[in-house]
Amino acid sequence: MSSGELADSTIVFDLDGTLVDTAPDIVRALNETMDLEGLPRVKLDTVRNLIGHGARVLIERASALQGVTFSATRLDQLTNEFVTFYAADIARESRPFDGVVQQLDILADLGAKLAVCTNKRTALSVQLLDALELSERFSAIVGADAVKDRKPHPDHYRAAVTRAGGVVRRSVMVGDGAADVGSARAAGAPVCIVSFGYSDIDAEKLGADVLLHRFSELAPACRRLLAARP
Repeated sequence: MSSGELADSTIVFDLDGTLVDTAPDIVRALNETMDLEGLPRVKLDTVRNLIGHGARVLIERASALQGVTFSATRLDQLTNEFVTFYAADIARESRPFDGVVQQLDILADLGAKLAVCTNKRTALSVQLLDALELSERFSAIVGADAVKDRKPHPDHYRAAVTRAGGVVRRSVMVGDGAADVGSARAAGAPVCIVSFGYSDIDAEKLGADVLLHRFSELAPACRRLLAARP
């Protein structure tokens, strides 16, 4: 059994835009997918804030920016192509944000269980975290395909907490977007939001309990939030 100040606690993380800066590899795969349709390639800055809702939504929104709409069948096909392109070189440029590894170590030393709750597919999430040598730090990695209803539904968050062996009352969500806030809030958990993620809404307007400008602020924030929830 873990010991430490946070031994009864679970810290749940979003993946893209929170733990890892995955945008370069996601946009690479997106452009390879756009090539199949003869569409112009998009720039990272143009679609960075569209990341975080899953590949299908990303393709749909990116193509809409160019005035193109696909049928549901074709969108499904392109999503599968995207996943193939992405998985083929999933961590070419993706890296953890500054301070992530150190904060994971600190939280683990405090006894906290760690989990991932992401709208990315579970297999891709595990593959990415394996490539970055981070997966073993997490007691649960729960992608959108592992639950009936994904974020912002609260059941996705609850699943991540319970599969990590925790309880929602003693948990904190760490994310970068509205889906993270919505999922945790509906489950009854406090939320930390990073200001450097992929949200298409200003981070200050997301209604988080704590806004993190640097990852080094995370462990102290979690300790404060959990101290207020005996």
